[in-house]
Amino acid sequence: MSRANRNIQMASGGQLSRAEALACTGYRHACHVMLYSDTKSQLFRRTPIRHIILMQMRFDGLLGFPGGIVNPSKESLEEGLSRELLEEIGVAVPISEDDHVESCYAPASPTSSSSSSSSGLILHFYVKKMEEEQILDIERSAASVAVDHGHEVLGMVRVPVYQTKSGGGLPLFLSHSFIGNARLQLVDNLLRFGLIPAKHLLKALRLSMETHKHNAQDLRAALELTKEKLN
Repeated sequence: MSRANRNIQMASGGQLSRAEALACTGYRHACHVMLYSDTKSQLFRRTPIRHIILMQMRFDGLLGFPGGIVNPSKESLEEGLSRELLEEIGVAVPISEDDHVESCYAPASPTSSSSSSSSGLILHFYVKKMEEEQILDIERSAASVAVDHGHEVLGMVRVPVYQTKSGGGLPLFLSHSFIGNARLQLVDNLLRFGLIPAKHLLKALRLSMETHKHNAQDLRAALELTKEKLN
């Protein structure tokens, strides 16, 4: 196994088939979905947006995909995910087994010495392509009728798949903080479904890592400023 593949497994947890995951005993199950559509719209009438991909800002300030904990003993994974979507985005989007992409053990915390499966959680990820108007309806519903809006969910967020000349767009978006392995899920499925060329994504990730360095410097400066205020 290559070093890159080992790193991916460490980040995403051990991979399972859907059937294998459901056969596991003593685990909780969480389902999340990437909802997206194609679009012909442009940024500033010159930069093609190409795809609308929905994520959300969580209550803890982290970016993630809509979804949550489901109970396979009372509902199917897909029924549970649809129920979670109704709460978080205000629309009970029908999810099928055909939308299932992968299942894996929840990745271990970077500060934990335990194995990736020791968290007792199995993650199931889905990708569903929709019509643009359906995606727009979800955005409107999420802010107006979703019961979790303003509580567990602070708002829907579009993933900027494009990159501006100044390095804005996807590189900066990828430099934000994500829950669990959500960033890796995003990157993996951008490639899996051909939503961005691999060479463009590679460039965006490299620029994102540079942004991380600048962010760390800013945080240190903010920390020192706060310490001064305490003295």
